[in-house]
Amino acid sequence: MTDVQIGIAAALEQFSPRESVRLAALGERHGFSGQMAADHFQPWVPAQGEASFVWSVLASLAENTTGDLGPGVTCPSFRQHPAMVAQAAATLEATYPGRTWLGIGSGEALNEHVVGGYWPEAPERVRRMFEALEVIRKLFTGKDVKHNGEFFKLHTTRLWTMPDAPPPVYIASAGPYTSRKTGELADGLITPGASLEKLAGILDNFGQGARKAGKDPDAMPKLLQVHLSWAATDEEAWRNALEQWPNGGMKFPKADVRSPFDFEQMARLVRREDFEGRMVVSADPDVHRAALQKFVDAGFNRIYLHNVGRNQDEWLEVFGREVLPKLTA
Repeated sequence: MTDVQIGIAAALEQFSPRESVRLAALGERHGFSGQMAADHFQPWVPAQGEASFVWSVLASLAENTTGDLGPGVTCPSFRQHPAMVAQAAATLEATYPGRTWLGIGSGEALNEHVVGGYWPEAPERVRRMFEALEVIRKLFTGKDVKHNGEFFKLHTTRLWTMPDAPPPVYIASAGPYTSRKTGELADGLITPGASLEKLAGILDNFGQGARKAGKDPDAMPKLLQVHLSWAATDEEAWRNALEQWPNGGMKFPKADVRSPFDFEQMARLVRREDFEGRMVVSADPDVHRAALQKFVDAGFNRIYLHNVGRNQDEWLEVFGREVLPKLTA
């Protein structure tokens, strides 16, 4: 399978840094390539139990693997100023040239409210993200730049450590406006697994934006993050989904919830049927393969998988043997 790459969505809100690095190396041995590492200050629910600093872990992942990698995704506008995000991304690419990318998003209160500022509604968060992208692009020139915008100021400065070429910037998009602007302004798209109908709309809007900017959307990276639950039995797969990843069954916007303990209370209301159409839960590798094949056929060329249970070693081995080789581009 030459045109589609299947990597790992490294759930840093669930696994320690050392475990994430070990699993990444193991995944490569089983045929996975690439790491999309979660940037979280807190886990979704306390049972997940981790939240390591993504930039530190990305360097360790890069040192122990050979594929592409980047944050999926970081928010460059609350907890981290866009200048700091630009510096982190440029340093990572300077250290591991040709392998890294910068994934950005508009943020979630769970991770961003911790600095104590006002938490705005979604349209303002999106405007902040696109202005942050402007700041990052300026700094990626390596020249002296300044910025005086609606949300950010940058006094005359530059990035002193620069790679030969800056990393591509991919934007996390799920709505019509954001996905159109992503096609227009970014180098690629990141979106979470959803219904094929919704994903088709996102890809269509992304394509419209890309063509408006004179770009070929077919040639641009389209990254998909897929959460799934596989285990040796269906019952274990369901137990893993409900205990470890109940947020996958929450059918409401989560960007305004601030505490893992609030999510934990909401998780008590999640039932098996809430995962329908949102996440595949099955012990049958072929059920997962069929679902992933539909994403490939829809036009996604880089897919990063996260099995939500703790049974990572078995999952990597089974999917490396029974799922990855059978996917066709």
